[in-house]
Amino acid sequence: MPIQHINLSKGASDYPEALSSYEGKAPMYRVLLWPHRSLPRGGFVFFIAITCIMLTFPLLPLIGTAAIWVLLPFLVLTVALLWVFIMRSYRSGQLVEELSLWPDHMTLVRRNPDGTRQDWEANPYWVEVISHDKPVEAYLTLRGGPREVEMGAFLTPEERIELKEELEDKLRFLAVEPR
Repeated sequence: MPIQHINLSKGASDYPEALSSYEGKAPMYRVLLWPHRSLPRGGFVFFIAITCIMLTFPLLPLIGTAAIWVLLPFLVLTVALLWVFIMRSYRSGQLVEELSLWPDHMTLVRRNPDGTRQDWEANPYWVEVISHDKPVEAYLTLRGGPREVEMGAFLTPEERIELKEELEDKLRFLAVEPR
């Protein structure tokens, strides 16, 4: 599942991969989001090997003829393009969003596949979690501070709805908890 909840009763533990921090204090709630990839790297090698084997079957009757040299470049190009597009998919899967929540501060940090960061922060008391029906079903945004930002656009609609409910519960808890 592309959601990792880091939620401990004494505060979410700080870990070295954390994208955000606030005055050196551990957040009370932290969630990591990333795009789902159904083909793991080990499965990629197996998939390419099986594809190469399956593409050689039509070539077996053509061994020793000139026709093999007509078909071979297209089959090699097919495997090469398959390799390139799956690698591009893996690169886009390096996207990570981290939402951290402290009693008086909230951050959303997005690390893009090219290594750039996008940071957003606000006071959680004023943050509103909004669900839109466009551009996709249950599209989530956070409104608070100077702008509205999207969150988890790569998640399934069910995961976004679950995340919205959980985040609203955490924000509601902060609103009634004495500081």
